[in-house]
Amino acid sequence: MDIAALSIGMKQVQLQQSMGIALTKKFMDMAQAQQNDLINMLDASAPAPHPTSGKTIDISI
Repeated sequence: MDIAALSIGMKQVQLQQSMGIALTKKFMDMAQAQQNDLINMLDASAPAPHPTSGKTIDISI
């Protein structure tokens, strides 16, 4: 067996694994940022008022 070819093949596999891990981490960071933005957006929005709130008064004498 050619040791040089085996070494090159092992380095290529290691590089592919490292790239895959790096990409996965990047996507996870992006998903976390999007999640945080969505939570902040939902927290910032006020709840919608009830459509009939304040239009009628119930008075009993």
